[in-house]
Order: sequence, then structure tokens, then C-alpha cells
Amino acid sequence: MLMVTITVLMLLIVVSVKGVELYHKLQVNQARIAQLEQQLADEEKRTAEIEEYEKYTQTKKFVEEVAKDKLGLVYEGEIIFKPEN
Repeated sequence: MLMVTITVLMLLIVVSVKGVELYHKLQVNQARIAQLEQQLADEEKRTAEIEEYEKYTQTKKFVEEVAKDKLGLVYEGEIIFKPEN
């Protein structure tokens, strides 16, 4: 009878220790899931911004801005006023 009681107590201790370990592992995994979900939301937002920028780059307004800012081009007859330095 004593051996059975000792065996049951040992099993109870082992199960309790493993239960605590699994609970800790669960907490770590839940924190990691929350972090990954936030990262996914951030990347989806970034993807939407990139897609919107891609659409903008295909517009005539964007082409005009690049032509004026980077290449210094203007429409025929257009006058540009530059401040004196």
C-alpha cells in the first residue's frame, strides 16, 4: 500500500511540474502569436500603401511632378519664378 501511495504521489508531482512547464510555454506562444499578428497587420498596411503608391505613379500628375522636379522640364510657354539666393 505504501508503494502505491508513493508511486501515485510521484506521478502527481511529475504531472504538476509538466503542467507548469506547459502553461509557461503556452504563455510564451500566445505572446509570440500576438506579436506576429501585429507584424502581419503592419505588413498588410504597408502593402496597401505600396499598392496605392503604385497606382499614383501611373497617373499623369506623377509624371508631371517628376518631369518638373527631377528633370526641370516645363510646359511650352510656362514661366517659372525662382527665388533669389
